[in-house]
Formats: sequence, C-alpha cells, structure tokens
Amino acid sequence: MDKVVATALEAVADVPDGASLAVGGFGLSGVPNVLVQALYERGVSALSVVSNNCGAMESGLAVLLAAGRISRVTGSYIGGNKEFARQYLAGEVELEMIPQGTLAERLRAGGAGIPAFYTPAGVGTQVAEGGLPWRYDGEGGVALASPPKEVREFDGTPYVLERGIRTDFALVRAARGDRHGNLVFNKSARNFNPLAAMAGRITVAEVEELVEPGEIDPDAVHLPGVFVQRVVALTPEQAADKQIEQRTVSR
Repeated sequence: MDKVVATALEAVADVPDGASLAVGGFGLSGVPNVLVQALYERGVSALSVVSNNCGAMESGLAVLLAAGRISRVTGSYIGGNKEFARQYLAGEVELEMIPQGTLAERLRAGGAGIPAFYTPAGVGTQVAEGGLPWRYDGEGGVALASPPKEVREFDGTPYVLERGIRTDFALVRAARGDRHGNLVFNKSARNFNPLAAMAGRITVAEVEELVEPGEIDPDAVHLPGVFVQRVVALTPEQAADKQIEQRTVSR
C-alpha cells in the first residue's frame, strides 16, 4: 500500500521511448515539473503527450519539446510557445488539436472505462468533418489530416463521437498526498491533474507535502489513491519553485 518512491528518476525509470503520457497542468499551474525534468535527464524520446498545452516559459513539457523528445501532442492550446508552433509548422511534431472541454472529458472517460461518448462540441466544423492538419510537410502542405468522425442525432440535435483516452503513464502534481496515493490539489492547480491521473495506466504523482494515511479527511480527497501507483515527495525548495506566467497588479 505504501506507494512512495525515493526519487523522481526512480519513479519514471521504466518509461520507455515511444510511450504515451497524460500530463497535468494548465500554463504554469499544477505542472509536474520535477517528473518532467527526470524524464529529460533519462533521455526518453519519441513521446506521445496528452496535455492541455505543451509547456510555457521554457518549463514543463517545453523542456522535452525543445530537446526534440516529443513526437505527438494531443492538446487544446499552443499559446505563446513559439517553439511548439515552429515545430508544428515545420512538420517536426504531430498535433491533434481538440476543444478543451472535449479533452477533459476524453481523459475522464478513459479513466472511467468509457470507450467513447457523444458531444455537441465540434459539430459542423473540421473537428467532426475531418481535415484538420495533424502534421505539416515542412513546405506549407498538409502531410496528415484528421479523419472524419461519426455524427449522430439525439432528440433532433447532432453530436460527434469522441474516443476516451488511455495512456501508458500519467504525470501529475498535487499539493498534498499520502502514502496510499490519495491526493489533494490546490485551487486552480487542480485543472487537468485528476483527469490525467485517471487516464494513465501507471500514474506518478509529485506532491508538495507528503502525509501519513488518515491525515487527509476522506471528504477532502480530490483523487482517490486507486488511480495513483507512485508518489514522489518534493523537497521544500522544489515545492516552492513556482513561476508566474501572467503578472497582473493594481495601481
């Protein structure tokens, strides 16, 4: 029952080249930076990543992306990541861009054992009709485009069929966690973390505060330990290392 692993490197030691990863975080909030850095140090490559965005401000997944370690991204937002945009347009990385709510539900569905579901998001667009550029050829042409998806009417309203997502591994970050893998996330840092954790066949959580079983009120648990296989306790320095992507101050 004790799922604590001594180091981040040990926790990701069996992630192979070509593995698929669900990674929590939104911008710079709730990103498992220590686990991502451990993957970078191991030299793992050809990764297929499922995450809202692919890192920001040269942190998180941007570290792996800049090193050419990511071959495919399923996400919702490129944002200000210029290297991500460059690699995508140059044909160096494949990108499946999907609506943000659909991404969240595809991860949740995969973790809940639901193979597919219908949603109105994307009906009447290339999301449903196909043709979205997944990979460019480096010369401005499309080398690989998205296929059309099944559309079906329910009570007169069309819905598009979306597949649940399951990945080989998942990397998440939590504010608190116990040795059984029960996790608590801090406010907006919860974001995609519980959903990514559910989708991974092997889920690794880095926690800012490790506590003993029973110290977290069951009603306060955001993600039950059944979804988590490994827990890494961060040092105080690692837990406090948090950047601010957009700083807004009043006069």
